[in-house]
Amino acid sequence: MNQAQIFLIAENFEFIGTPISVTECTTGHINSTYFVDCTSDQGLSRYVMQIVNTSIFKKPDEVMQNILHVTKHIEGKLLASGADAERGTLHVVFTKNGHYAYVDEEGNYWRAYKFVEDATCYQAVESEEMFTKVGKAFGNFQRQLADFDASVLFESIPNFHNTEDRFNQFITAMENNAAGRRESVHDEIAFVLRRQETCSYINERIADGRIPLRVTHNDTKLNNIMLDNETGEGICVIDLVTVMPGSVLADFGDSIRFGASSAAEDETDLDKVFVRLEMFDAFAKGFIEGLDHSLTEEEIRSLPMGAYILTLETGIRFLTDYLNGDTYFRTSYSQHNLDRARNQFKLVADMEQKMDQMNQIIQKYL
Repeated sequence: MNQAQIFLIAENFEFIGTPISVTECTTGHINSTYFVDCTSDQGLSRYVMQIVNTSIFKKPDEVMQNILHVTKHIEGKLLASGADAERGTLHVVFTKNGHYAYVDEEGNYWRAYKFVEDATCYQAVESEEMFTKVGKAFGNFQRQLADFDASVLFESIPNFHNTEDRFNQFITAMENNAAGRRESVHDEIAFVLRRQETCSYINERIADGRIPLRVTHNDTKLNNIMLDNETGEGICVIDLVTVMPGSVLADFGDSIRFGASSAAEDETDLDKVFVRLEMFDAFAKGFIEGLDHSLTEEEIRSLPMGAYILTLETGIRFLTDYLNGDTYFRTSYSQHNLDRARNQFKLVADMEQKMDQMNQIIQKYL
């Protein structure tokens, strides 16, 4: 989509000033994102415009209602504490008709936010100190929403972090063998089957009340935190499309899976793939500090299992997609999803060896 087309879409939103430039964000994998600069007598105003991928988020109005509920709640917390409410949460920009989204003539579903100024999101963890600050920001996010009734939120992607359901999808893919690849992945299939019981860990604890259902982000990677350019502190959690009811174990776990790994997600030299305990420690320290006693002790003690389960779940998803013929994740070559799955399973195996150490790290922050 070219600049002139985006300028026409921008005219439908309550932006301050006239659009003068557009920059496309090239790091996202799901939604199309553009940064729009506008100028007026008040100076330069910046906005983020996105086309929501409705093939994944099939009910985008429900997604936007979730985002509005959560951001307003966080804004109230920030105002009450005297914190920076302007930069501390996302702010939805409404259309000139008073709606939270605009649907263009081609059916594209557009939404817009104010740009978070003087902050940066990073694609890779550069230091333990950075990862501690990221952990603290995600912990703060949980703390701010600890008193929010998760039941009022919609499931933006049903069963997104339901590991039990992901296992069942894997079994179906294995049995259907749609891409004819089953014979080549006997070892990987056996790896998953041996860990079937673990897949119900979170569901069982929510069902019997040991772990509460909470508002969760569900995509807690480093690049979904805006870090202040001056202090390096995490100031704003972004990309709230997957905010919905869930378990805090999933949010902690996904951060560790992504940020504490020693290698990229598709590294094929598995000798290079392991859990960096120093990074696990750094994130846990910040996360628990940010929580400020807003979780139960059962939840905190279970955080290492959250890391283990989310890594296993992600590997299962990659293997399932490989068996299905690469119908969900973007791939660059024929074995890309299989390499990703093997990578995640190597992390799982390493976590099994290091679980006692991971538990000891959590224990010292209790």
